[in-house]
Amino acid sequence: MEPSEKYLYKYKGMYFHPEYVTPELIDSLEEFEIRVSDVFLITYPKSGTVWTQNILSLIFHEGHRDETEDIHVIDRVPWLEYNLNKLDYANRPSPRLFTTHLPYYLVPRGLKNKRVKVIYVARNPKDVLVSYFHFSKIVITLEEIPDFNIFMERFLAGKVHSSSWLDHVRGWYDHRDEFSILFLTYEEMIKDLRGVVLRICDFLGKELSEDDLDTVVKKATFENMKEDPRANYETMPGGLLEKDKGHFLRKGTVGDWKNTMTVAQNERFEEVFKEKMKDLPFNYVWNNEEAI
Repeated sequence: MEPSEKYLYKYKGMYFHPEYVTPELIDSLEEFEIRVSDVFLITYPKSGTVWTQNILSLIFHEGHRDETEDIHVIDRVPWLEYNLNKLDYANRPSPRLFTTHLPYYLVPRGLKNKRVKVIYVARNPKDVLVSYFHFSKIVITLEEIPDFNIFMERFLAGKVHSSSWLDHVRGWYDHRDEFSILFLTYEEMIKDLRGVVLRICDFLGKELSEDDLDTVVKKATFENMKEDPRANYETMPGGLLEKDKGHFLRKGTVGDWKNTMTVAQNERFEEVFKEKMKDLPFNYVWNNEEAI
């Protein structure tokens, strides 16, 4: 079952949504003017993107920490390839924070100067698959596929938005020496959020007081993000969510794949992925008991 052309088209090895990203835009990003102070968050979809966006916003913006500014995280840490709110990136004050799902070979050339900070967040692919499946039900720009088995086969074949999870993760890891990059995992954030925030601050050279650090960690918990309209994408522009079908932030846990995948589906998944993942360095955690 091939992806619907209404929702996806493939360009330079990557699937994009035709309404929001054109080939011309992707080509233009190669020459996007980079500042040394820029920070780029890189993820494959459903790997902790919004969570890390929120952490970065809390670290860099006092008005987010003390709630004196009502600015959505999509404007604090906007998408490079999906400029939904038509922000003027060229005239944004430094340091600029950006988010992207792009593979290593499509990001702006300037990121390879090894001075621009890049944070890559990965998540175990079984949970990515299940989260992606539920996500496709509530976002109108994604094709809803009611049959999980069909969705899983599309995911395994890389015929989904942002293409192959394995190619995305492996590409960034194999080319890590071309960037100044910090690798994190969703599972680490579940297990030790404070430790992850400290690692991010250290990598970015940001010093926070103990009080500010405590505030960042507290406000970045999954439960608090669900209650914060600035952080949870429930108020995404353009009415992109069908709210009667679910919430943008769902469970924030590890091992939810067990509640959806059958034994046979799990075996099929491991047949495709397990061997290919063996030489990746990420310490993937597959269930919640291991994460806490």
